[in-house]
Amino acid sequence: MSGGSDAILHRMMALHPKIIDLTLDRVWDLLAKLGNPQDSLPPVIHIAGTNGKGSTQAMLRAGLEGDGLRVHAYTSPHLARFHERIRLAGELITEAHLTDVLDECYAANGGVPITYFEITTIAGLLAFSRVPADYTLMEVGLGGRLDATNVFAAPAACVITPVDMDHESFLGDTLGKIAGEKAGIMKRGVTCVVGPQHDEALDEIEAKAARIGAPLLVHGQHWHVSVERDRLIYQDETGLLDLPLPALRGPHQITNAGQAIAVMRHLGAGHPEAAMTDVSWPARMQRLNEGALARAYPQLELWLDGGHNPAAGVMLARTLADLPKRGTHAICGMLRTKDVSGYMSALAPQLSSLTALSIPGEQATLTAEETAEAATNVGIAATVGRDLHSALETIASQGPARVLICGSVYFAGHVIRANG
Repeated sequence: MSGGSDAILHRMMALHPKIIDLTLDRVWDLLAKLGNPQDSLPPVIHIAGTNGKGSTQAMLRAGLEGDGLRVHAYTSPHLARFHERIRLAGELITEAHLTDVLDECYAANGGVPITYFEITTIAGLLAFSRVPADYTLMEVGLGGRLDATNVFAAPAACVITPVDMDHESFLGDTLGKIAGEKAGIMKRGVTCVVGPQHDEALDEIEAKAARIGAPLLVHGQHWHVSVERDRLIYQDETGLLDLPLPALRGPHQITNAGQAIAVMRHLGAGHPEAAMTDVSWPARMQRLNEGALARAYPQLELWLDGGHNPAAGVMLARTLADLPKRGTHAICGMLRTKDVSGYMSALAPQLSSLTALSIPGEQATLTAEETAEAATNVGIAATVGRDLHSALETIASQGPARVLICGSVYFAGHVIRANG
């Protein structure tokens, strides 16, 4: 088959079923054709949840690698390039390797309907099965129980990060139903680290764990994390750790760090201090100090965040509140599949203005006019912008300012590409 990874990924899009039925049948069928690569992976740590999956995985990877271990990592969606989803023993998959595994999966599938996420996840598993490593970190795409990543009989550990309302049309319209789907990654006898949860979600997770016999390590019960004198304090039954604050900004990163440390303590592997100091995770309250945008607008303090649901809006607002006081102007692009009003209402008290943009190249984007209307409805002074550069130019013309570029992972990817 000719063409690089982009061409094969485009062909894979055409295989998408006409109706999405959340089931693992297509995944199991293709895995069997490929010799069940999921059974040949290094020990798997499986991570589900609504918010904090990526940051927790990034800290866990930094901690394990800081202990000299080789780590595979799978995450989605990507920001600028698909290759970001698959990290082999610490390095992003190469174009040649990605093309080979995508080609192999496409050929083995034989034109049968399968979702883009399913077949690309299987390609990641195939790549992981062929490269030696010490651990495999797998981030769930959607839900957990019927997610394409939920194919491991006995992971080394599971993690459920905070559960909140998101993807209700697929996962259910209550926290309990959504938590039940996330809890579907748990396996009998496999310890699951549970982050901070609403009572309704925790009740569901604990009930599911009791039914199947999955030991839990629950935030606030089995492990605790806090900030004291600008240090992170972690404590569990094995003792106390006094660590630097995580390099990732925001109060929510404290509990994400706690989840990562709890996993490392359970595994008896990893370097918790490295998890704090060596971690990086693009578009999670990322300061853009370098790149084309930073050079073009030196008078602007540029921040980028890809959080997109109401809970992410709350965390983002808290992060902004902790920064030195300064007027903050948002540039926002969102998808129509998200709770825009819930996200905006959380941010409203922290914003001086908002410029709404459509996300270039995204069919599911809200129009700039719709995003601006949603912002106006929750009390934000909002205008419609033409594109990213014109929005930045307008803000910069008014003098030095803080700018938060936010609203969607897909918009964040557009910004990262623009920043070079």
